[in-house]
Amino acid sequence: MGFGEKDPTTTVSGNISKSTTSLRDLPSLSETPTAMATNDFLTRSRAFISTPFTAAFCAGGVAGAVSRTVVSPLERLKILYQIQSVGRNEYKMSIAKALRKMYTDEGWRGFMRGNGTNCVRIVPYSAVQFGAYNAYKRFFEPTPGADLDPLRRLLCGGLAGVTSVTFTYPLDIVRTRLSIQSASFAALGRHEGKLPGMWQTMSNMYKTEGGVAGLYRGIIPTIAGVAPYVGLNFMVYESVRHYFTEPGEKNPAWYRKLAAGAISGAVAQTCTYPFDVLRRRFQINSMSGMGYQYKSIWDAIRTIVGQEGVLGLYKGIVPNLLKVAPSMASSWLSFEMTRDYLVELAPQKSDPI
Repeated sequence: MGFGEKDPTTTVSGNISKSTTSLRDLPSLSETPTAMATNDFLTRSRAFISTPFTAAFCAGGVAGAVSRTVVSPLERLKILYQIQSVGRNEYKMSIAKALRKMYTDEGWRGFMRGNGTNCVRIVPYSAVQFGAYNAYKRFFEPTPGADLDPLRRLLCGGLAGVTSVTFTYPLDIVRTRLSIQSASFAALGRHEGKLPGMWQTMSNMYKTEGGVAGLYRGIIPTIAGVAPYVGLNFMVYESVRHYFTEPGEKNPAWYRKLAAGAISGAVAQTCTYPFDVLRRRFQINSMSGMGYQYKSIWDAIRTIVGQEGVLGLYKGIVPNLLKVAPSMASSWLSFEMTRDYLVELAPQKSDPI
């Protein structure tokens, strides 16, 4: 362009003699089809992950991993207490001494023994549980978006518990085996070399204990305990959470959520704990050297009460209650934080979808 020539890229506004805006000042149209497709994909992904079911599903998985890792030492100690029948005294001691013994025998890894498998199990278990509860909740709500009454919460929670157990039970039984195989039970003998891992244990059980049926041993008492436990957990938590919410607020403070989670877990665990003991006993019922071979649930209850008293159905409840508060509190808090974060990713109405 020569000296004194007009800028050929100028445009006119109203009067052709008054050039006001350069085309360089207009919005750039440089978005390529690839960039537009990428933005469209991200927008649709945000829309999908922010839906109530997907957000609850993902947040449930996060909540399960966080809560179980926090209380892994007490979770394993509870199992060791539970599977001790009459005459077994290896872990007949206080919680502090038992944790010290676990550390002396196995080091710090003993505290986390089986936790990797537990997390592999609990992530899909918790995800399915929270996601299923959200789905059942929408099905049973009297009107769209309405709150459920306590009975409907109990029912939805129970169905969610049964659903999650059915999907993930083989990982639960393998976790139990991993938790006890390195413990110093004399009847199990000493283990030399590297202990089998999760997939090897599952494979051995499948080959030697009846195939799929072996991987679902003990599921009946498990469902019998999980359904009321999960139902009570959801029912009590949502009721207490509502009570802890200040007037005019949508959500209670974080420490009130922690308290609500601790209360709901303690109530649910105490009411359903005998089923948990039965579950653990049946999961190792086929292992030789443990001192029991139960024929049925009623035979197990009769034998335990006859040999160990009614308190035999509550073995391990003290470390279990000690772990419930931090476990359920961290679970509910991490669930709500993750879910709220995912829900907030929803595209605005002005965003293209």
